Amino acid sequence: MRVLLLISALFLFVSHASYGKKLEAVQIYTDNQLLSLIKENKHLGQVVLDECQLVQDIEVRATKSQYPSYQFLWGDMLAFGVCVKKNVPLGLHFMKKAADQALPEALEQLGRYYHIGKFMQIDVDKAIFFLKEASTVNNLKAQIRLADIYEQGYGSPLDYPELYAQLHHSITEDKKIHKEIARLLMNLAMKMPESVVNAAKQGKF
Repeated sequence: MRVLLLISALFLFVSHASYGKKLEAVQIYTDNQLLSLIKENKHLGQVVLDECQLVQDIEVRATKSQYPSYQFLWGDMLAFGVCVKKNVPLGLHFMKKAADQALPEALEQLGRYYHIGKFMQIDVDKAIFFLKEASTVNNLKAQIRLADIYEQGYGSPLDYPELYAQLHHSITEDKKIHKEIARLLMNLAMKMPESVVNAAKQGKF
């Protein structure tokens, strides 16, 4: 809800600021630019800042060219009604298409949505599936959420060593996240034999 309010406010501000001004053509984002925006969760805000001029280009790149980054962007635009008519089922469809192409952010987002029950019913098994896939491509948000889920008693103990290894070798400058990772590692270690923990630290999983 907070994201939607922020986007709506931003859209109204841009619309008011640009009233009576001639729109300047906006260049379509390169794949690297869009991926950077997605990683920073600024992709929807950028579409609004660009005054919704790129909607048709985005749709074509999502539906025709099938770029995973644009499928993810188009899916979010549809799901949240940003610059287009809101269509949650179709939005989720494009998020899943991006996930099928192993886009880490799409895998993490679907795992998170299944975990918290956003747009769909809570399904921990499906959440674990998507989060595990995202974790294997070094998505730290997915790794942290997956560790939280394992901490609650879900998942298989056979998966603990791999996740421990991923978190042990993760890198972050955020002190709060670093502290949270340390806590999760300690709790995971308590669920495994010391020899397994040492092997995970050496990246043998």
